Amino acid sequence: MQQIFQLMITVDIQNTNKTLTIPFGMTVQQLAKEENIRLEYPVMGALINNKVRECAYRIHKPCTVQFFDMTSSYGHLMYTRSVYFILYKAVKETLPKYVRLKILHSISGGKYCELDNLDQPLDQALVSRLYKRMREIVESNIPFERVELPSKEAVQLFKDEGLEDKYELLRNRTRIYTSIYKLGDTVNYYFGNLAPSTGVIHLFGLELYESGMLLKVPQPQHPTTLSHTHQVPKLFSVYQDYKKWANTIGIPYVYNVNKKIAEGKIQDTILITEAYHEKLLAKIADQIHERKSKVVLISGPSSSGKTTTCKRLSVQLGILGYDPVQISVDDFFVEREETPKDENGEYDFESVDAIDLKLFNDTLNRLLQGEEVPLPTFDFSAGKKIWKGNTIQLRPNSILVIEGIHCLNPRLTEQIDDNIKFKLFVSALTCISIDRQNPIPTTDNRLIRRIIRDYNYRGYSAQQTISRWPSVRRGENRNIFPFQENADAMFNTSLICEMGVLKKYAIPILLAVPENCVEFAEAYRLLKFLSYFKVIQEENIPGTSILREFVGGSKFKY
Repeated sequence: MQQIFQLMITVDIQNTNKTLTIPFGMTVQQLAKEENIRLEYPVMGALINNKVRECAYRIHKPCTVQFFDMTSSYGHLMYTRSVYFILYKAVKETLPKYVRLKILHSISGGKYCELDNLDQPLDQALVSRLYKRMREIVESNIPFERVELPSKEAVQLFKDEGLEDKYELLRNRTRIYTSIYKLGDTVNYYFGNLAPSTGVIHLFGLELYESGMLLKVPQPQHPTTLSHTHQVPKLFSVYQDYKKWANTIGIPYVYNVNKKIAEGKIQDTILITEAYHEKLLAKIADQIHERKSKVVLISGPSSSGKTTTCKRLSVQLGILGYDPVQISVDDFFVEREETPKDENGEYDFESVDAIDLKLFNDTLNRLLQGEEVPLPTFDFSAGKKIWKGNTIQLRPNSILVIEGIHCLNPRLTEQIDDNIKFKLFVSALTCISIDRQNPIPTTDNRLIRRIIRDYNYRGYSAQQTISRWPSVRRGENRNIFPFQENADAMFNTSLICEMGVLKKYAIPILLAVPENCVEFAEAYRLLKFLSYFKVIQEENIPGTSILREFVGGSKFKY
């Protein structure tokens, strides 16, 4: 009688610190059940050798396994994408087939969505119908199935399903097989893993918002609640203006950019987008002039392009006859030993109390009174201010242009008359999407910028930047975003073509992240994200572009 041998492999389960042998091809879900893995919420997937894998993934070689739920960043992304698919299915089953769902951008703690080709204005009754159908899908506990198809077959399926944007994006890829996702009889494509089934989606919200809908999921740190919806009309307006403009010039999605590259027309697109930036900055300069402001305060999150915006706006102010005097708040940090610490006992450089507020306000007041004032330079390696004998004195036509993350926080300039301030908020509010149901998070845009900048100018590896990113994001949520609606104007620094430019720089830096570190999972995700963009050579980018702040070659001095 022939004996059948079953191939066994060794796995290290990091949640339980156990090493065991399992059958070749066991799924993540089967392993979690067999080992009785109990997390705070249902297992969403696992890091297999520091790569994110879904529950249906079959383990086929020795590896480390770390299970996660939706309270991890990986699980939260899977949860969010899964809710996207549930909404898509609800729209498809509730409304006529010519109605198209668009998931556009983040706003007010959720994702703003619109329904194209709707026969009637969107109202609460329709939103309630969609929410009810989503709840039914969740309660049915339908599995999300990932299916590998020959690429030609997969892209044709997308075309047949009316997913032309996915068809156009994927039809020229050189991969032999392409993944599709099925939810019952509904198919779609998502740029990352999904949850095991709809039954693990314990909480979501869908509500009327402006002329569309707000789709909400709980945040990892607050998994049992949905954030309160609040109006942010200025930020919403900037998003809408950019989305409308991208549609006007015919480039709302990644495949539109790739097509311009393939046709050799990308230079014109670059010049148009750069000219659009200049037009917006010129309008902001006109507003400052009309207000007769004497102090311009520029704030924004990490890698939003504050410094270049400061310099480009100064050029526009110069056209109007001003003598712009630029000051960086970073030069007014307190001495390192005086820096406040966060809840983990680490220096909190994002806190407003990390700034020498007394010295900063005293310096501004003396400048505005016409005095010649010495300016410090902060030495970050030494952790202290250095006085090099640099002084400035304002002339009659001078205007102070100040940039720093706290510039919209009233505490930073509490001794300065509000009537002479003009407050500008800048951020990279990504204006194109991968496709209709896959928006590009603004945080990904900024993280890739920061990885390149940190590597080029600060000597940090991608691993170090990725490791620090959660702390940076927490600081932004505490110190920057609560004040963004205080702005007199907002400027979106994202560029339609920028991922194609940044890709060439980012890939080798991300590939250097070691597989044996936890940051590898994020590096791997970003590499996959960048794979959808064709490369754009940096010589096409003007020397005054925001992108030059990150890739080098700027005409400005930093």
